[in-house]
Order: sequence, then C-alpha cells, then structure tokens
Amino acid sequence: MINELIKFIPTNLQSRSGKVFYSGKAAFSEYAPLYVLGVNPGGTPEEHANETVQSHTEMVLQSLPADWSAYRDESWKGNLPGKSGMQPRILHLFNVLGVSAGVVPASNLVFARSSRESTIVGDMFQMANECWRFHEKVLELLRPKVIVCLGGTAGDYVCAKVGATTQIEQFVEKNKRKWTSRLFSDASGTFVAVLSHPSIANWCAEASDPTGLVVRALQDTA
Repeated sequence: MINELIKFIPTNLQSRSGKVFYSGKAAFSEYAPLYVLGVNPGGTPEEHANETVQSHTEMVLQSLPADWSAYRDESWKGNLPGKSGMQPRILHLFNVLGVSAGVVPASNLVFARSSRESTIVGDMFQMANECWRFHEKVLELLRPKVIVCLGGTAGDYVCAKVGATTQIEQFVEKNKRKWTSRLFSDASGTFVAVLSHPSIANWCAEASDPTGLVVRALQDTA
C-alpha cells in the first residue's frame, strides 16, 4: 500500500524541508484502526535543510526498519529516542491502547516543516488541501476507524473534510486551564478525536490526559 500512497505526495513539496511519514512501511501496509495526524513537522527548515520530503520518504522506503516510529525511535534535539517533547506523550497514548508505535500509521496534515505552526512559509490551508489527497488515500486504503488529531488546527480541518460533525463526547482538563478535547463522528461511524496538542498538554498527567476518548472510540468500533 505504501508504494501506492507515495504517488499522492505533492510534487511541489518534495524539495521542501519536511516529511510525510512518522511511522514506517509496516504501519502503512495494512488495515489500521488508528491514524494519527499532527499539523506539520517541527524544527526549523534551516536546521533540517538536508531532510526534505523526498529524501525522508526514500529513507522510509529503503533504509529505516519496517516498524520504525518517529515518536519512539528518533532522537529529537539531542535527547534519547522517544524522550523529547511530545514523544513520551504520544507513546503514552499507544501504551494506553496496548499497541506498538511501529504499527500505527502517523503523519501530519501538512508535510512542510516549520518551527511553529504560525511560522510556516506559505499558505497553510492551501498546502493542507494539496496534502489531503495523500490522507484521503490513506483513509481509503487503511480504513482507520479513529483519526487522532493533535490540536485544533488539524482537528477542525479533518472534521470538515470527512464530515465528522456530531460531537460524541469531550474531556475537560482537571486544572485551571481546562482545555477541552473532543470526539466527533461522521455518518459512517468513523471517529475524529481532536485532542489537546501534546507539545503543550502533558498527556502523561491524569489531569490533562485525553486518551480515554480514543479508548472509548475504539471500543465503540469493535
């Protein structure tokens, strides 16, 4: 399946600093109950100038292990693999679900890199539309029942695209911030979990852990 998917990566983004795949060939080669989508790759394009969308895709296809996961196996900012930023929080979700990071397909709404969502060069919405053909193909081939979106930007876009307009449940953080994560469903029974962004919210802390929404969505699809 992954060889079919790469045909849908926008050609105009191939030379940009960024990446498509946050998990390897195994995750994108068979039906999967879960699909994880961030907004776009982090880090500055200058620091990662040699990691283009095209070069990273070639690494995934040719040299990285089939069950590779960026959240578990990559070293971010010189830290131990899986120990930096939101990596432990994503791994916490996988641990709660009892799945290996290497079998969960993961990507980003937009494939071009920026240090922050607000500093991306170009029109985020336009690039999201260009990249959506890839995600649409993932949904067609892998048939995930739950799409986990990291933050509201990815979540709002995906909900609109798949028609997930019915809110099923929500989780409000048990702290002064009280950020809200929400679970939506479309007419066919596909769920979109719009979770607080793990780059800011600590999913590993009980008061701010929204992963129960994903657990219940998967239970409802069993």
